Amino acid sequence: MQNPRLATRYAKSLIDLAIERGQLEVVYKDMQYLQAVCKGSPEFVNLLRSPIIKNDKKDAIITAVTQGKVSELTAAFNKLMVAKSRERDMPEIVNAFIDQYNTLNGIHKVKLTTAVPVSEELKKAISAKATAEAGLAHIELETKVKEDLIGGFVLEFNNNLVDASIQRDLKDIKKQFSQNIFVQQLR
Repeated sequence: MQNPRLATRYAKSLIDLAIERGQLEVVYKDMQYLQAVCKGSPEFVNLLRSPIIKNDKKDAIITAVTQGKVSELTAAFNKLMVAKSRERDMPEIVNAFIDQYNTLNGIHKVKLTTAVPVSEELKKAISAKATAEAGLAHIELETKVKEDLIGGFVLEFNNNLVDASIQRDLKDIKKQFSQNIFVQQLR
């Protein structure tokens, strides 16, 4: 993140304005769309951060990408960011907005990483368990497949990490063997 303080301030301003106008849910959907665009297109992010491309070109491209897909409030906010030369921070501002929205509504992000894709039943069971054990009211479960884990899972929520993966067990065993605590020291 290039400037987290700036991203937080812009996101807070947009949230306050959206609440004032009664459009918080609409703007949240817009931010989800912009987040998907930024995650799905590294070229778009590179365009936003390019010092070579002029602001009027960036404004035209942002308008073309978002036209008819975002509300008037979000479109005006995007234009303001380009006018203030803050378009390079758009991905961070979008993420900060979504984080602040989640905090405002008591939504907790839970990230589940497994070696193989998990079924919907298992996702529901994990959500129910996290709700019961950790006392989280609303959960947004994000799943990710990482074959390096070999088996097991890694669960992240509220700055907590539960690593029950085979990869972690193998690293622990390797560490034990490298320390070689079972062989007596030679004098």
